[in-house]
Amino acid sequence: MSTIDRGPRLLADVGGTNARFTIETSERGYAAVAVLACDQYPSLGSAIAAYLGSAEVRALDVGPVRHAAIAIANPVDGDQVSMTNHHWSFSTSALRTELDMSTLLVVNDFTALAMALPHLLPSQRTRIGGGVELAGRTIGLIGPGTGLGVSGIVPAGGGRWIALDSEGGHVTFAPANADEAKILAFLWDKLGHVSAERLLSGSGLETILLALSGRSLGAAEITERAQAGSCAECARAVACFCAVLGTIAGNVALTLGATGGVYIGGGIVPRLGGLFTGSAFRARFEDKGRLSPYMARIPTYLITAAYPAFVGISAMLSEQTAHQ
Repeated sequence: MSTIDRGPRLLADVGGTNARFTIETSERGYAAVAVLACDQYPSLGSAIAAYLGSAEVRALDVGPVRHAAIAIANPVDGDQVSMTNHHWSFSTSALRTELDMSTLLVVNDFTALAMALPHLLPSQRTRIGGGVELAGRTIGLIGPGTGLGVSGIVPAGGGRWIALDSEGGHVTFAPANADEAKILAFLWDKLGHVSAERLLSGSGLETILLALSGRSLGAAEITERAQAGSCAECARAVACFCAVLGTIAGNVALTLGATGGVYIGGGIVPRLGGLFTGSAFRARFEDKGRLSPYMARIPTYLITAAYPAFVGISAMLSEQTAHQ
């Protein structure tokens, strides 16, 4: 059945900071796109209710919404979901009842984003460095935002893909130079285990600056000052961030055998502009010793589409409703 046959569908991409919503009225027909700040609502249910009750959604006049899919920045294993980087916690079955939905699919946000990768248009991605993607091969995904998301997709034959549920953002961080060793020592004293997410996230960028210079600034201000060229310490922190991202992205590529390419998503990297494209990201991605020639053949792409997770979560919802 098509989306039209099923009726309008609610799609949501929920991060630790913002929740993005749309009503899908036809295949890839996204209407009334809205971004709500998570901290303005006591629960996910209340945020969804506010969105569905908004003037923009009511103006669509599409009737009741009975099917919904939510991509959320959190592990999804069973009915109960408690967000790692926000206070929202809910039961999927209870939320479906609360919203009066026939279908409510809840999946990890990077699983949904991974499912969108084969459908991205050339205009929705930017190549970083060299390499040539191999058709029908595993594709990797990594993206720093409020946290660090990691996923990938594996070909399943017949044009189908299987997305990997992964918490790869919490792998152990390992330094590659003196600056990174200094950051690790700084965090060891506070945390014990230091994950990649502790550096590759909004708060991670702030931590890098604090560890290297003793200065405390917000991630947005660090980025602004680095881009303006007004703060050498901020530029150093951003450069370190990009280099570490290259190493971890390379680890993802090696682990998955991602010869179909590795994609960078999340909310932070697109804001860095030339600071990222001119960084050591690609050099660090390829720097894997004896496997460096193998890595040089794997392309890396920055996702530039505005709401790519909607594409993936829509495909997953369609597959679920087709079997109902």
